[in-house]
Order: sequence, then C-alpha cells, then structure tokens
Amino acid sequence: MLQPVYQADVVIVGAGLAGLAAAHRLTSAGITTAVLEAAPYVGGRMSTEKVDGFRLDRIGQLLSTAYPELRLTPGLEPLVLRPFAPGVLVHSEGRHHRAGAAPAGGGAGGARTALSAVRALATAPRTASAPWPVSRSGLARTARSLATGSRGTGSRPATPLGGAMDQARLGAALARIAATPMERLLARPESATGHALAARGIPARTVDGFLRPLLAALLCDPELTTSSRCADLALRAFASGRLCMPEGGADVLPELLARALPPGTVHTGVRATSISTTSVTTAEHGELRCQAVLLATDASAAAELLPGLRVPDFHPVTVVHHTMEEPPGTGDSLLLDADRDGPVAHTAVVSLVDPSRAPAGRALVSSTVLGTPPDDVDGAVRAHLARLYGTSTMRWETLAVYHTARAVPAMRPPHDLRRPVRLLAGLYVCGDHRDTSTVQGALHSGRRAASAVLADLGAGPTRLADPLPTAA
Repeated sequence: MLQPVYQADVVIVGAGLAGLAAAHRLTSAGITTAVLEAAPYVGGRMSTEKVDGFRLDRIGQLLSTAYPELRLTPGLEPLVLRPFAPGVLVHSEGRHHRAGAAPAGGGAGGARTALSAVRALATAPRTASAPWPVSRSGLARTARSLATGSRGTGSRPATPLGGAMDQARLGAALARIAATPMERLLARPESATGHALAARGIPARTVDGFLRPLLAALLCDPELTTSSRCADLALRAFASGRLCMPEGGADVLPELLARALPPGTVHTGVRATSISTTSVTTAEHGELRCQAVLLATDASAAAELLPGLRVPDFHPVTVVHHTMEEPPGTGDSLLLDADRDGPVAHTAVVSLVDPSRAPAGRALVSSTVLGTPPDDVDGAVRAHLARLYGTSTMRWETLAVYHTARAVPAMRPPHDLRRPVRLLAGLYVCGDHRDTSTVQGALHSGRRAASAVLADLGAGPTRLADPLPTAA
C-alpha cells in the first residue's frame, strides 16, 4: 500500500510562544515539524518596535523570575531577565510607599510572628515547592525589611499601608503563599478576585493600598474579575521571585525560540485557510500533508479555523512610551497607582531596568493603561504621570501609543487552568487561552500540547521534512 506523502510529521499553525515552545519539544524528540506564521515575524503579541534607538513593547506584560517555564523551555537558555527593584512602589495620597514580598512594619507581636515565619522560609532547605534561588534571597530581603522597617521615597517616613499588625499579617501571608504547592492553591474555592479578597478578611486599606493595584498590574484586570485561583498563582510568583522584563524587549523571547529551531522549521508570511487532522491548507503553498496539526494561534484566529472553539473575553491594554533627558526619581521600581485617579495603572523608567531599551543619554518611561483608554490618552496619561512622579511632563516626548483591544484573555471564574489541548487524535490546540493568560501559561500550554502529540504519535519521525511547495 502506498504511504501518504508528508511535508512534516506535525504542522504547527502560529509562531507565538506556545507554538514555538511546542516545536522545540517535538523536534527534540525527533518529530519533524513545520511552523507556519501568517505575520512577517514571529511572536504574535510579544512584539517590540524599534524607534530611533528605543525598544518599545506593544503590550509589555510583566514577567516574574519565578516563572519555571522560563528556565525549563529549550531555546531560552540565553534569555537575560532584568529585574525591577524588589517589591513595588505604590503611589497613594500623594506619597510613594515601598511594598515588597511583605509590607514594611515593626513592633508588636504580629510583626515578630511574620518575621519568624519569613526567616524560617528563607533558611529552609530548597524543595520542589520552592525550587528557585530567587525565593530564598527574596525572602531573606523580606526578613531584613521586617526587622528594620522601611521608608517611602523622600525624606519623610512613609504612611503605612495599613497598621503594623496588618502589614505583618500580609507579610506572613505572602511568605506562606510563596511556599504553598500549586496543587493546594488550585484546590481552593474559586470566585472573582475582588470578592475573594473581601471574603478573606483582609483589611480594606491593605487591599486598596497594595493588593488591588498589584493584582491589576499582574492580571491586566483593573476590576479584579479574574478567578481567585489565577490571582493566587500571580501572588505566589510575586512572593517567590522578582518582577522583571526580558533584556532587549518582549520580542526577544520568540526570536530566541525561533533561532534555536532547526533551519527551515519556521515559515513566516504563510496563512493557513483550513485545517484537518492530516493537513493544513495555506493561501500561499496549497495543501501541506502531515500526521498531526497543532493550532497555536490566539483564541480569535483559532476559532476562525475551528468554528465552535471557545473564545474568551479579552482585557484591552494601552501602552504609552515617553522619553526625556533626566529620568524621574523613582529609580528602577515598578510604580503602581493606588488612588486610581487617572488612567495609568502602572509605570516605570524601563531604561533604568534595562538600559538596552533606550539610547545613551535618554530615559524611557513606559506606562500602561488598562481597560478602555480616554479619548485624549496621551494628554490624560501625561497629567497622571506628573502626579505619580511628582514632576512636570510638559517637555516629555511621546514616542508611541499602542492600543491592543484583545491583549490578554480574561480568566473569569470558573476558569479551567488546564483546558484540554487534545481535541481528537491528530488535532491539538495550545496558547495562553488554554492555560493562564501569562508568558508562563503560554509556554506551559505549548509543553502540554507537545506531550499530547508525542503520546499519540509515539517516538521517532516518519521521514525528513520536505521543503514547502513554491508559492503560486
């Protein structure tokens, strides 16, 4: 019997993080793979514009050094993460307050209890539930902070974000969540994050002064409608590691993954028009035969190729980039707005975090607006930044304003963090919409999909991959 002619064992549609991560695991197992991307570049929403020596992220999702997939994904070994200053800087009532793995505080038995808990975790042997070195160093910094107290920026002491006892309890809670296995977090009752915070008895000032702005930034969800389980995972990553950004821009991650694949694996500018379990039809090269198809596009594009596939709601994100000669005096901190009196949810002098993002002698401030932006977004952002940074922004130059209506898939309860990646034998789907709406979720989804493909195909390739047909 004649065997069918395959261009590759597996065809992956979409060269975002999930598809590229899956391609690495398949090729490493000896499965010949072709990755098709409709855009002229890889990465999807993980894109960075180069403008006059600046590197400007379009979405700029926050990463954490505690994301395990950043160190487990093949191809990302050269990735350099640039961390923000420990914790975050919160703007509240006209002042800046430092809040880290545990809010600053002292005195009282509650603070001593939190300090003991944090010190115990900082010195405990490394286990599977806390395997990353940053956890220990971060907790050690937390212990020192609780022991000595901290100050807000400027010469005056910071107004506490809640009383000393509240801060001590929050510090102990963050230390506990850093050491809690993921399975236990996922077993907790699920509700909307805003409701869950209120139900847990956390003081309102602690919620509004720290947790709400922090979680809004981590989840891209200013109303905190996200599943409380997803919020717990975000807090676990925050407490276990450091918020960070990739050196050189967000597009470095997909570019590293693409470059590390065998030559000829990734094909950009190829648009898939239909798929089945054994073929992909493209507008440029006709039909490509294969043994399995992995759909790795965003949720909306996936539903166009597979009608009936669930499409979640999305959180819109607008990023505004400004430059100036002298950076505002917040250093390399992530600055959050607790007052919610303007459109900016969080902002940072990113050139101080990652100097490669701006030419010498210039500073780059990147600010994120969540939800629907105001009509005059640049004017409103400038006015808000003047209050947040305590300086005039009149002479700041606007480099770019990027609005992405479908930036981050919403994770409202009930949310399945492990949506099936195997639809049927030969047809699979992955992406952050099948996991968590983070870089960690996209990479982990690609890993799960590759494992499902390998389980169905078995070990070993069918044949060497053929080149794509010549475009008509």
